[in-house]
Amino acid sequence: MKYSKPAITLLVVAAFAAGCNKPPEGNSAAETKKATAQQFDKVEKDTKAAAEDMKEYTYAKKAEFCKQMQTQLAALNKDLDDLSAKVERSSDTAKAEAKPRLDALRQQTAKLNKQLDEARNATESTWNDVKTGFLKAYDDVKEAFKESRQWASDQIAP
Repeated sequence: MKYSKPAITLLVVAAFAAGCNKPPEGNSAAETKKATAQQFDKVEKDTKAAAEDMKEYTYAKKAEFCKQMQTQLAALNKDLDDLSAKVERSSDTAKAEAKPRLDALRQQTAKLNKQLDEARNATESTWNDVKTGFLKAYDDVKEAFKESRQWASDQIAP
């Protein structure tokens, strides 16, 4: 692997945290959107690098993979909590629009938790399929979070 486990973990946590940063007070809507776009680009680059490293896990490193994924799931759950809190501080209209998005994200993260359990219980013969399925689901959840953060940035004033 190109990166050490602590470096990957730090990178992923920093990427999710960067996606949740508030813009400085007094920024115009255009500046806020530009800053948000830059944050999304950075998060996307950082998580792509981490995802590539995760593909290199063999069955022998299953426990390490599962631990890494548990850390990333915790970061996703924190990100979901932050997004939910932002929605709670918004208008009733925005809350109503956000509810289905947040429910979908919660369902996706619950599914991802189940897939992580499957990864923990995978045998050597099922490992590659389980790992591939988990990584696909993880990519889908990351994309859904990206879309939801973008929607929140567009619809809810910071």
